[in-house]
Amino acid sequence: MGGGDVDEGVDYAWVMRTTFVVTILVGVPLVTLLSIPVALPTWNARAEFAVRVGAVVWFVTAIGVYLYASRKR
Repeated sequence: MGGGDVDEGVDYAWVMRTTFVVTILVGVPLVTLLSIPVALPTWNARAEFAVRVGAVVWFVTAIGVYLYASRKR
């Protein structure tokens, strides 16, 4: 029940780690690009924007990584 030693099913630890890394690698540039045309006058507005866009990026990434892992097995 530790790492990726399970022979059946999806390795959820791998899915979580990969989702985290891919979300950072894809999310940071995406949030930056999407924030350019938006007026974000305060730090609160910037943080809320980053959280909202980041949540969507995380969700899409998590679904994609899970589907990849489930089909790979």
